[in-house]
Amino acid sequence: MARIAVIGAGMGAMAAAARLAVAGHRVVVYERTRTYGGALGRFERDGFSFDTGPGLLPLPAVWRDLFVKTGKEPLESCVDLVQVDPSSRHVFADGTEVSLPNASRAGVVAALDAALGADAGRRWGDFLVRARETWDRTRRPLLEEPLWPNWRVLAEREPYPAVPHKRLLRTRRAGTLAEVGAWELRDARLAALLESHALAHGLDPRTAPANAAVLPYMEYAFGVWYVRGGGLRELARAVYERCLARRVEFRFEAEVTAVVEKDGRVAGVELAEGAVAEAEFVVSGVAPDVLDRLCGGAPVRGGDEVPAQRGGSSRLTVLLALRGSRPAGTAHRTVVHAADREAELDCLFGAAPGMAARPTVTVLRPDDPALVPDADHEAVTLSAAVPALGGGSDWATTEVFAHWAEQLTEVAERVVPGLRDRLLWHEVRTPAEVAADTGTADGAIPVPSLAGADGRLLHPANGTRTEGLFTVGGWSHPGGGLPHAGMSGALVAGLVVEGPEFRGSQ
Repeated sequence: MARIAVIGAGMGAMAAAARLAVAGHRVVVYERTRTYGGALGRFERDGFSFDTGPGLLPLPAVWRDLFVKTGKEPLESCVDLVQVDPSSRHVFADGTEVSLPNASRAGVVAALDAALGADAGRRWGDFLVRARETWDRTRRPLLEEPLWPNWRVLAEREPYPAVPHKRLLRTRRAGTLAEVGAWELRDARLAALLESHALAHGLDPRTAPANAAVLPYMEYAFGVWYVRGGGLRELARAVYERCLARRVEFRFEAEVTAVVEKDGRVAGVELAEGAVAEAEFVVSGVAPDVLDRLCGGAPVRGGDEVPAQRGGSSRLTVLLALRGSRPAGTAHRTVVHAADREAELDCLFGAAPGMAARPTVTVLRPDDPALVPDADHEAVTLSAAVPALGGGSDWATTEVFAHWAEQLTEVAERVVPGLRDRLLWHEVRTPAEVAADTGTADGAIPVPSLAGADGRLLHPANGTRTEGLFTVGGWSHPGGGLPHAGMSGALVAGLVVEGPEFRGSQ
């Protein structure tokens, strides 16, 4: 039995802690804040409750596996996990609307044909077939296995199937997600639907590799899910309680100030109070720059390894407390697409950070009595991608965010009738709150690992230069998002228990 110190109580860190405890190790989690869950936070006021992180769960099999491997109670015995149907409603710039059924390729194809015209569904269906081939090629190396030592093979190959297109009398193959939309979908609305999945993960579709097609594929193949009875924060609660049941010890408001090393191997962690907690292994669930600081300032990953990702986009969220009940038949999620996608992408990913006048806005309206004081009220969440805080720029002021929140509300009025008259109060959560919740200085949200693109969208391996020191969470392999965070915990547990020969779950 080894002593293991886990830094942070995010989802990836707790997933690793539970698995390591089941393997017989003594696990202590040190969390600098007062609670667990990392990005899966909760805001409560006047009987209203809101998720402050992700609002929907893709690929729940990752978390089902955690509960199967760590106890007799399955995930569904611990939370009320329900499929959201329709999975989403889309309102395009030209006013066209379509509601897409959950986890039904045939249903999605039929809905697109009916809303966007004959042949639109067939083109989207053909795209999903190619996306599935991409998923089959990349699922194991980019989600279920530790990062390959020869990771450059993944960086150099584009796994999205080649679909030649003639342009200027030459044959070309789509290399980016935007090119897939323009050349294969050939409809501005279908392209917007495709690109919205990249945008939701903080990716610029103009530079994201074509194999980013796996992001919409995951949703359309495996569905999207919600935790009824309090939102996705309840998933964090269930994982925390599973850790406690496996005798994982949590120490909250316990800030780790250094990783202790001896003879090239970890020996424990030093706490702000000055005490040293000895450990044979340390699992870090903090951002790369934080871990570097804990290790004396020198990068613990680098050289021939995948460099730690920096920058990226963040999220602006507006929480709305409304009088009046949620109308029957309301979609859980509505995406209102930007009128000028190119301008939106320039504002997000261009040299000068800013926000488009009419950004793409996601409106979440859960049918969940646990979120409201009574049936005569509704809790609505608006969100949009915004630039991260990096670079020391002064654009990210309270006044700017307040202006942006107003823009989100204006967009939401298109799909929430009478919003202004129903509004009791609102709360704005900016990249600064994201940074506070996750410990990432600029509030950037990590993206899932993707192949190709010269490796710039791969994440560093879970092992480090220091023996016995491992990393979990969105900033290490296999990247950001709840499924990937959960898998990072599984991979680290396997590497600790089985050693470097561990090759992933079978």
